[in-house]
Order: sequence, then structure tokens, then C-alpha cells
Amino acid sequence: MAKLLLLHAPHVVPRFSSGTRSLISASALYRRPLLLNPQFSHIGPRLRSPYNRRFSARAFDDSSASSSAEMEKEKQDQLRDGRDEDYPTGETEYVDRNAWESFVVKLRMLFAYPWQRVRKGSVLTMTLRGQISDQLKSRFNSGLSLPQLSENFLKAAYDPRIAGVYLHIEPLSCGWGKVEEIRRHILDFKKSGKFIVGYIDICGLKEFYLGCACNELYAPPSAYSFLYGLTVQASFLGGVFEKVGIQPQVQRIGKYKSAGDQLSRKSISEENYEMLSVLLDNIYANWLDGVSDSTGKKREDVESFINQGVYEIEKLKEEGLIKDIRYDDEVISMLKERLGVEKDKKLPTVDYKKYSGVRKWTLGLSGGRDQIAIIRAGGSISRVKGPLSTPGSAIIAEQLIEKIRSVRESKKYKAAIIRIDSPGGDALASDLMWREIKLLAETKPVIASMSDVAASGGYYMAMAANTIVAENLTLTGSIGVVTARFTLAKLYEKIGFNKETISRGKYAELLGAEERPFKPEEAELFEKSAQHAYQLFRDKAALSRSMPVEKMEEFAQGRVWTGKDAHSRGLVDALGGLSRAIAIAKQKANIPLDRKVTLVELSRPSTSLPDILSGIGSSVIGVDRTLKGLLDELTITEGVQARMDGIMFQQLGQDSSATRIIDLLKDYLSSLR
Repeated sequence: MAKLLLLHAPHVVPRFSSGTRSLISASALYRRPLLLNPQFSHIGPRLRSPYNRRFSARAFDDSSASSSAEMEKEKQDQLRDGRDEDYPTGETEYVDRNAWESFVVKLRMLFAYPWQRVRKGSVLTMTLRGQISDQLKSRFNSGLSLPQLSENFLKAAYDPRIAGVYLHIEPLSCGWGKVEEIRRHILDFKKSGKFIVGYIDICGLKEFYLGCACNELYAPPSAYSFLYGLTVQASFLGGVFEKVGIQPQVQRIGKYKSAGDQLSRKSISEENYEMLSVLLDNIYANWLDGVSDSTGKKREDVESFINQGVYEIEKLKEEGLIKDIRYDDEVISMLKERLGVEKDKKLPTVDYKKYSGVRKWTLGLSGGRDQIAIIRAGGSISRVKGPLSTPGSAIIAEQLIEKIRSVRESKKYKAAIIRIDSPGGDALASDLMWREIKLLAETKPVIASMSDVAASGGYYMAMAANTIVAENLTLTGSIGVVTARFTLAKLYEKIGFNKETISRGKYAELLGAEERPFKPEEAELFEKSAQHAYQLFRDKAALSRSMPVEKMEEFAQGRVWTGKDAHSRGLVDALGGLSRAIAIAKQKANIPLDRKVTLVELSRPSTSLPDILSGIGSSVIGVDRTLKGLLDELTITEGVQARMDGIMFQQLGQDSSATRIIDLLKDYLSSLR
């Protein structure tokens, strides 16, 4: 229990954290299309007109005290549009190769290693399920990697040996930011003219959102349909602690900072309810828009279908939401017929893992001389590596700072992209990384690209970049702090335990005397330390975004924003994925948008034996995100917490086998990440 107390100790630097999941719609994401996705600019298509800056990316003019509310809203709309039009879109379009390029690719494929060879006319089969990491993975790690998944879609579009993609979509537990990134790659792949067929047996919101973007979507007769809507849940432990004799003494700064509510309250606060309702509205609206765009149905018709509570998969076929009802083997037979494969022959396929080993160079997709560094930062933030930490499971400040410095000191990198997928964590670690990113941004362009979540400490890191790019429904912001200490006097009395503390110094017992409540002067110091941490965070955010502190205070207060709402308030510069971040990096580095660039991943998986064994062990035992994560949190020392709590966006029908108490614990533990 002593370790648990240290977890929320106030002198311990703030932790910035958020555990939310979001949904994103791609409708009207980009304002002007490009023929090239600059992430893969080595393909070399022709570009359209260049982009002219019309507004300052972070300009806010509050000089007129007499401005009305309408004028302020109009000004923010103009600034938002100006910020977005300042930057290239990063949108891609498939470009056919000429005869010479095709010959070179065929020659390279002829000399490829045996394990990189693919039979002509093969179908790339990939299964999307569970967690999808934003980190690169080695061959020894199981699970899906978004960078490798994205690369496979690109390679398959240009690989003459690949006839199409067969995508199995199973229940997903990643955030909606990653779902949107995958959806974007599905839509980009379709531009190649090759087919992409989806297969879904458990039809939830995320799964259908991806499936409906495919050319065709199939489901078996026994498939489950859970297109009932979206819920958001907040759990509270105040009543539990009261019964067992634990008194949380929580100090939160920011009326929307709900992380402390889980510990101290028995029900949701008005501010938390308001914030979650807005987030839920944004998620649901974007889902409806995305499905409407993909299916060609009116938005109100899609919403009406959802509200019917349809569970029969036949209804989805009748409404034209899926192509047909077929078993997997029947879909394979259909693909064999389409590709001219004899019935008694096996459909030539290549799976995700093998195809990940095919080099881009073989397909003529390697980059040019100009290099852009990509530094991936995913997971909760800590200062040093813990004894049970596995590679890629957390942001270790000392390791990330080393990578940032190496990019700053190297002349070969023209720009850098910090790819953030973090709910936050240790505030000191966040601040140290903020400083290093800021120094890097003074020497070369730095673009922050947000994935599922970049809130609290994740946003702290991002705001040091020259430009911030987020998905429509990235969960970001959460500029606030919370700190707590548990008073165990009643619990000790119930179990007959006694503890005596001898100290020197007026405030020596502030953190260690859990057997009694705060004294008045201790409570005052406790509050002041949290207030000080909040002011540092808020003021740096205002400075980084070129915004008056008073204006930043309106958007801070611990409130979580979607990327879209953060963009309209000046917390984010542009909306889009990694491809747009790369296009902006090229623009800022004065690299022509049609010039080839090489993307250098500085966060490649370790090949050391301990890390390999760690990865294998966590896969086999399944403790990477459960027991290990809990032990990590219980052994992490000190810190005022500036964290966003774990908001669980759920679909009905998911986790149906979990008991309520497990759901409660899972929700609470997610808030500690």
C-alpha cells in the first residue's frame, strides 16, 4: 500500500495521462487533393499547384475588447480554415509506372531473397483484430503494427504480383484514430484498381466502419451484428473506498480534470458529463458521416437503421450495407473464380507477416537523398525504464531524449516527425522531452503527428513542435493536473493495524503519514503544489501556441478535446494522418513535394536477446498489458499527476463475458496508464 501512496505523491512531478478511445470520419478531411502522398513521394507523380500561406498558423487577435461573440466565432473559423489551407494535404493517388520502371521492378523481384518472393496473382490476406500498435515490431513480436500494416497496403498497390487484398476484420480494441488511418489506406489502395474484399463475422461499429470502405463486404450467416450505437462509461470508486475505510484526498486543477473523480466521487460531475457528451456526439456524428459516404446512403437513413436495433445479419444485406452472406470458404471460391484459379487448386495467397518482409526497394518504392526522421512515442510516460518494461510499451524519457538529440546533432535529417500515441504520464519527463523537442525545432522543422490519443503529457510533448497534426477524433488537450493521497486511518482501525510516524520538519509528513488526514497547512501546500504545476503547463501551452494565457485558460481546465475541436480552437494546426505530417515536413524543410524522401525510423524494435525474450514472453503469457502494466504502475515513484482518466467508449455486445467488477477494475487501471 505504501507504493500505492507514492504513486500519487504531490512532490512527485505531474503525470500526464489519458486512456480514451475515439472514432474518426474521413469525410471532407482534405480540402485540396494531391496526386501524391508525400509519405511515399519516391513514387514520383506530378503535383498540382503549390500552397500559399494566407494566415499565421497560430495568430489570435484579441486587441478589440468590443468584439462580439459572433465576431469571435467568425474569427476562429477563419483562423481554422487559414491554418488548414496553409499546409499540403498529403492525399495520395495511384500512379501507373512506365515501361522502364516496370522492367526494373521485375528485375529486382527476380533477384529477391526466397522468403521475399511472392507468387504472381497472389491475394494479400490480412486479419485485423485486437490491439494495433503504433510502433514497429520485430519478427519476434506478435500482434499488428500500424506502420507495417500501412506499408503493406502501399506495397500491395504497386506490386504486380498482388491481385488484390482479402481483409478479415475481427473485433478491434485500438482507438478510432488508428481505425481512421487504416481506413484511409483502404481507400488509397482502391485507387490502384485492385480489389479489396472485406470479411466480418462480428459486426461492431469499428469493424463495420472499416469493412464498408472495402469494395465488397461479406459476412457468414451466423455473424453477430452489434450496430446498436455508442456508449461512454465513467466508473467511480468513491463508494468502494468509503466502505473499506480509505479516504482519497484529491486535489485537481481544472474543472474538467476528471481523473481524480474516479477516486473521490460516487457519481459523475456536471463538467465531466458535459465533456463526455460532446466527445460522444462528435464520435457518433463522424461515424454516421463516414458510413454514409462509403455506402452512398443518406445520413438520416443510416441513423434510422441503427435505432432499429437490428441484430439479424440478413437485414444488413437487405439494406445494402454488406454485399452478400457467405462463409469464408465461399468467398475464397469466389476469389478463385474471379482470378481464374481452377476449383481443385489452392488460391495463391501471402499473409501479413510474410509480406511485411518484402522490401520497398524491390518494388521501386525506396526513398531519395533527403531524409526525414520519424520518432515514435507511444504508451505512458516515465522518466526511466522500469524493471518490467518491454520495448515499445511506454515512453521512456531518457531514451527518447537520446534519439531527439541525435536528430538535432545530425545534418543528414532535413526534418523530424514526432509520432505521438500517449495518454501522458510523468510530468517531469514530459517537460524534459518538451525542452528537447523545442531545441530540435529551433534547428529544423519538427511536426507532431497525433494518433489515437495525445493528451496531457502527450499534448505537452506535441506543443513543442512547429506544427501539430491530429486526426479528426484524436483525443487531445487535457491541460490540467491532479494529485491525490490516500488516508488509511479508518482502514487501519478496522483491521487493527497501527502506525506511528516520527519526523523532523514542518511538512515532513505530507507524503508519508497516511494514517491521518492532512493538517490545514499541509492541505494548503498540497493545493499550491498542484496549482503551480497546472500554471506551468497552461502557460507553456499558451506560449507554444502563440495564445494569450487568458485565452488558453478557456481551452485548458483539464478538458479533453477531439482533434477537430482542438483544431478550431488553435490547439492543433492541421487535421490528417502521418501522410499529411510528412507532406508538411517537406514543405517546412523546403523540399519540393514531388521529390523523393527517405523516412528514417529511429524507433525500430530492439534485436537484443533480453528484449526478444521479453517480447516472446509477454505474447505467450499475455501479461504485457495486464499484470505487467499493473506492477509497473505500482512500482513507479512519485509525481503530481496531470492526467486524463480512462474514458471507455464501448459498443454494446463487446466484452460481454466480463463481470462488472472486472470492468470496474479495468476502467480504473486504464486511468493509471
